[in-house]
Amino acid sequence: MRPDDVREDWAERSGEFSPEYYAHLGPNDVSETLADAFSHYLDDDASILELGCGSGRHLAQLRDRGFEDLHGIDINAESFDVMAEHFPGLHDTGTFHAGALEDVLPEFKDGAFDAVYSVETLQHVHPEDGWVFEEVVRVTDDLLATAENEGNNPTAGDQDVSYVNDDFPLYHRDWKRVFGDLGAAELLCEPTSRDTIRVFRVL
Repeated sequence: MRPDDVREDWAERSGEFSPEYYAHLGPNDVSETLADAFSHYLDDDASILELGCGSGRHLAQLRDRGFEDLHGIDINAESFDVMAEHFPGLHDTGTFHAGALEDVLPEFKDGAFDAVYSVETLQHVHPEDGWVFEEVVRVTDDLLATAENEGNNPTAGDQDVSYVNDDFPLYHRDWKRVFGDLGAAELLCEPTSRDTIRVFRVL
């Protein structure tokens, strides 16, 4: 798939894996793990950005844990209407941007956020758009967290890319290496049956 095809697929997705789909699932164990990590390393007034926030289920968990300066980017503009329905408190108090990471991140100043994180979002970035990982590090002042499929799922095999339902691609990357090469030091690594959760400090 071309980069534009990947972005268009997520911008228009409905049904399975859509903002509505994830809103009904609500926060999960990954939400809790990230909230625990941020509560340990950050003050409550920290500014936190989620990449690919969808309808906000992970941000809602952070809000419940006392964080208030919350931000999100999502390529699917419908995400924020769904958020208003399912997580109205978050919708009314957070700051959100509709658009692709490649378009929105360059608009932020260096170190704009105390923490930046992604849950199963960076795995959809096309290899030709890999430059955006430098932007992720650039806007992060302290903590960077990823919860992504690194190919550790038994169904993934040794491929650099796998496909969900023969539909959309997951690009498997070693995020320790990717962000380590960009100057981030890993603080935590927690493999799960689906993803690998990593927390980095941007130096």
